[in-house]
Amino acid sequence: MRKQMNYQEIQTENGLPIKMWTKGVPVEPAAEQQLRNLAQMPIVFKHIAAMPDVHYGIGATVGSVVPTYRAIIPAAVGVDIGCGMIACKTTLTAADLPDNLSAVRSAIEGAVPHGLTPRKMGRDKGSWDTPPNEADVAWAALKSGFDKICAKYPVLKNTNNYRHMGTLGTGNHFIELCLDEHQAVWIMLHSGSRGVGNAIGSLFIELAKKDAERNNVHLPDQNLAYFEEGSQYFQDYCEAVEWAQNFARANREVMMSRVIAAVRSVITKPFETHLEAVNCHHNYVQRETHFGQQVFVTRKGAVSAKTGQLGIIPGSMGAKSYIVRGKGNPESFESCSHGAGRKMSRTAAKKTFSVDDHIAATEGVECRKDAGVIDEIPMAYKDIDAVMAAQKDLVDVVYTLKQVVCVKG
Repeated sequence: MRKQMNYQEIQTENGLPIKMWTKGVPVEPAAEQQLRNLAQMPIVFKHIAAMPDVHYGIGATVGSVVPTYRAIIPAAVGVDIGCGMIACKTTLTAADLPDNLSAVRSAIEGAVPHGLTPRKMGRDKGSWDTPPNEADVAWAALKSGFDKICAKYPVLKNTNNYRHMGTLGTGNHFIELCLDEHQAVWIMLHSGSRGVGNAIGSLFIELAKKDAERNNVHLPDQNLAYFEEGSQYFQDYCEAVEWAQNFARANREVMMSRVIAAVRSVITKPFETHLEAVNCHHNYVQRETHFGQQVFVTRKGAVSAKTGQLGIIPGSMGAKSYIVRGKGNPESFESCSHGAGRKMSRTAAKKTFSVDDHIAATEGVECRKDAGVIDEIPMAYKDIDAVMAAQKDLVDVVYTLKQVVCVKG
C-alpha cells in the first residue's frame, strides 16, 4: 500500500512541481505566485518544497526550500544570512524563578544590545560601544576571513560588523526564558548576521541582477537572478555567505553566554546549562546530496531536519515553541518550518490591533507591552498548532516550550 503523504503537490504550467506542507494553514496568493516563479527557474532541481509557515517574502518566499543545480540565487538566501535559533536546557525549574520576572528581563536587556537607533540620531543602541571580551574572541576568529572579502569588496568595511557581534537586532529577533512540559527552564534566542550579513546579501543580490541584465537572462522575477558555478561572482558569493553564516552562529553563541551570565546575576542558585543544546540556521545555503544528486539547498525560513537532527520551531510572543527531531523526509529535502509564519504584514498588524490587544495576548509573559511591538502580536502569525500538525511527517516533537520572559529589540 502506498504511504499517504502529508503534502499537496501543485503542478506548474511551465516549471517543476511545488510540494506544500500546508494542510490546515492559510497561504496567501502572493506567496503561491512567488513559489510558481521559483519553480520556473531552469536551475531548480526536482521540485520546490514549501513549509507550513510559508508566506510572501522580499526576493523569495519565506518558508521555502530551493534546491538548485550548479547555481545559487542570492535573493533566495536573503539578507539576514545565517539567521537562526539557539536554545539550551538548564538545571533550573519553574520553582527557582523569582515571582517578579522583571529583574531577569532587565538583566538580559542590560547584557545584550538590542533594538536600533536611526543613523541620523547617532550611535546605534543595538551595537556595542565597547565590545566585551566574548565578542572580541569571536570576532578574532572571523577577522581574517572578513579582511579577505573586503579586499575585493571594500564597501563592506563600512558596515557595523565587529560592534554587532553578540547583539540581537530588531523585528522578530528575541531572547526568551521558557519552561518545558516538565517545568525545566530553557534559554532560547533568535538572531542572525546583523548589519554585515545584510550588506553582503544586498551587495550580491544587486550584482546578480546586473549579471542577468548584462547577459539578457529572462527571469520571471528580477529578484531570482542567480550566479552559476564558474561565473564571475559565484565563488566570491559562496565565500562571503559562508563567512556570514559563521558570523551568525558565533553571534548567537556570544549572546547565549551573556544571557546565561545575566540570569546568574539575578538567580543566585547555582545551575548548569547545555544539558541539551541546539544552534541551527534557518536562512542559509549549503551543498547537500539529495536523490543521488549533489545540489545547493537554500532554506529561506526553513530548518534542516535530517533523521535524528534536533531543530527549533518557535511560536510568536505568547505562543508555544518546539524543540523537534527531524525525520529525514526526502520530499522536503530533509527540512521543516522555522516558525509559525506571518499571516499578516507588520503594517496590517499595527492597523488592526491595539496595545490592549497585545497586553491580553501576552498575559503571563514578562515582555514589552507597548505600541512598538504590536507588529509581533501573536494574532499576526499563523496558529502554531496547525503549523505543527501540517508537518507531522517532517519532525517529531521532543519538547514543548512556553516563554515566561521575552526580550525584543
